[in-house]
Amino acid sequence: MIVTEKKPLQEILKNIGNEKNIFLIGCGECSTTCKTGGEKELNEIKEQLIAAGKNVTGFAIPKAPCIGSQIIMAQAINRKLIESADSVLVMSCGLGVQSVKENLRQKKGVHAGCDTLFISTLDRSGKVLTEMCSACGDCVLDLTGGICPVTRCAKGLLNGPCGGSDKGKCEVDKEKDCVWGLIYNELKEKGKISQMEKIQKPRKYSKQLKPRAKVLA
Repeated sequence: MIVTEKKPLQEILKNIGNEKNIFLIGCGECSTTCKTGGEKELNEIKEQLIAAGKNVTGFAIPKAPCIGSQIIMAQAINRKLIESADSVLVMSCGLGVQSVKENLRQKKGVHAGCDTLFISTLDRSGKVLTEMCSACGDCVLDLTGGICPVTRCAKGLLNGPCGGSDKGKCEVDKEKDCVWGLIYNELKEKGKISQMEKIQKPRKYSKQLKPRAKVLA
């Protein structure tokens, strides 16, 4: 899940500038869960824009605006409403904003209504989003019991804990468990503790050269 937070209204209005008619696009997946781009949030930003003297021509909440097929369909259904707008305000992650821009047939301004924070998992309570993956392109999860040290270790260490780990806690943040303690316990439980003896090579930072692309077969 991609975690977002809403931009301040004043920043959104500044970015919109003199554009009068605005079409809104939300997200039925991640942004709905984050409460930044679901139906409730789009109705809220609609009222705020109207109060600021803007006109909202309509809105759409595709299941995932970052997926081209979903946003193309949403744009086709709302073609006339989008045509009557000066610009589109997208209440989703940066992927959604750029997908809207790339698939928009009309030459309109496209504005981001949210800031994109990180990739996360959602806990069983449905209330806590935690960063678990850095999309580093060089995954070691099979060797670390499915727990990512690149993301969850404050220092990104690949070969065990640093000297500052104390009673299972991270020296950078005493409130957090040392991820290498968690990895050790996980591997021990699975009878794979010998995997910690393997020295991991330095990360392949070349896999993180941006922008990255992959051609689908």
